[in-house]
Amino acid sequence: MTQSQSASSTKPERIVVTGGAGFVGSRLVARLLDDGHHVVVLDDLFTGRKDNLPLGHARLEFVLGSVTDFALVKDVLRGAAIVFHEAARNIIVSTKDPRQDYEVNIGGTLNVLLAARETPGLRRTVYASSASVYGNPRYLPINEDDATNMLSPYSVSKYAGESYCKAFYESYGLSSSSVRYSNVYGPGQRADNPYCGVIAKFFEAAMAGEAPRIHGDGEQTRDYTYIDDVVEATILAGMLPKADGQVYNVGTGRETTVNQLARTIIAVTGASMEPQWVDRRDIDNIRRRVVNIEKLRRELRWVPRVTVENGLRRTYEWMTSAKTAGP
Repeated sequence: MTQSQSASSTKPERIVVTGGAGFVGSRLVARLLDDGHHVVVLDDLFTGRKDNLPLGHARLEFVLGSVTDFALVKDVLRGAAIVFHEAARNIIVSTKDPRQDYEVNIGGTLNVLLAARETPGLRRTVYASSASVYGNPRYLPINEDDATNMLSPYSVSKYAGESYCKAFYESYGLSSSSVRYSNVYGPGQRADNPYCGVIAKFFEAAMAGEAPRIHGDGEQTRDYTYIDDVVEATILAGMLPKADGQVYNVGTGRETTVNQLARTIIAVTGASMEPQWVDRRDIDNIRRRVVNIEKLRRELRWVPRVTVENGLRRTYEWMTSAKTAGP
């Protein structure tokens, strides 16, 4: 059985995606629809966009609302077999407003788990976590059982969500799995979203003939992961029995400096400039990051298929076509 077959060979089901109008959520929704499932999206459109979704699709329902509304979450989950919990305030919002981070990322996750516990027939809750929970690691690559070190309100809330998943699994037998994403990028990540990732911003600058702005010296590293690989890993964590109660790193196992990233993007766009180095931001407190993906490879037979170079080319092609198409 191939990787894609193992993730999509189950019979069509009703599946809920919280935060389904966001970058990762909307790509997950598209894949689930392609696999024949009926998908319900719950999103408050704080950073998500309706035009990320194929509204009007016969098997797609969109519900405008927040995971902070327990009654609404409970109603949305009715009849669902799986819930993919992608809704969250990201690191920039969380750092600016820790209370909102707490209410959405922690309170919202608790609501999803409480509602899942009360939903007959719900088979699995998949929680979208983050490699930010590791902070500045002592060893590289980072294993799932390495020490955590929360350096931002966002990482605190993401780890709290994981902890609630584990507690509900141990206390109530609620099936769940957590996926720790590492720097997701790719088509669908819009540069006009003020909360988007660095890759979309670098592309926007290079395509406009402007120097990509690097915060700090640019020698900080990340493990940049292409969106389609992330979606595949997330679905496997929801569909396969082996993932029950587990936590998985989702990355490439390859360390890339921000300077390398910027220069690759400049080359891909055919631009001719040097990056611009500016002051480090408060959120830029992780020096190096690369995750070990052996557990996900061994247990769920997942491997990343898209290299950073190929992923950046695909992203550039999408951004070029999106710009041509207009708003």
